[in-house]
Amino acid sequence: MTVELQKILAFLKEIGIRVIEKELDGTTFLPGLAIGPNYLIIDYQKLKYPGDILHEAGHLAVTPAAERKHIGTETMPEEWPTQGDEIGAMLWSYAASCHLELAFDVVFHPNGYKGNSDWLIDSYKNKNYIGLPFLEWAGLTLGQDSALKEDKEPFPAMQQWLRN
Repeated sequence: MTVELQKILAFLKEIGIRVIEKELDGTTFLPGLAIGPNYLIIDYQKLKYPGDILHEAGHLAVTPAAERKHIGTETMPEEWPTQGDEIGAMLWSYAASCHLELAFDVVFHPNGYKGNSDWLIDSYKNKNYIGLPFLEWAGLTLGQDSALKEDKEPFPAMQQWLRN
C-alpha cells in the first residue's frame, strides 16, 4: 500500500467516511471503486488511481446528509450527481489533497477528468476555484472575503468536511 493510499484511507476514517474492502466486478465507473450510501467500496486489486478515492469521497461529502443514505441505491434521483455536485466534488478533492499534502496529480491524474487534469491543477494553483461558491453555500468552507470577516482560514482550508 502506497503512502498516498495510507494517507487517504486514514483521512476518510477521521472524517467519518466508511471504506469497505470488497471484490468488485468490472461494471464500476472507476476501476476498483464503487460508492454506496455513506460509504465507499474499494477493490484494491482493481484500483488504478488512489486519488480517485478522494474524488468519490467528495461526492459523498458534498451531498446533503439526508440524501447520502440514498447514494448507490435505486432511491437516489437519476440526476445525481448534478454538474454542480461534480464541480463541488472536484474542488473538495483538491482541498483534501492540500490538507493531506499530496501531489495534485495523485487526484487529478492524466487519465481522468476527460483530459482536463492539467487545466484543473493550473486553475486551482492560480486560485481560480471553480465551485467555491457551492462549497461555501453548503457550509463546508469560506471564500476569502467571508474568511476575513469571520477571522478564519479561507479555502482550501475547510470548516467541515461533510455537508450537514
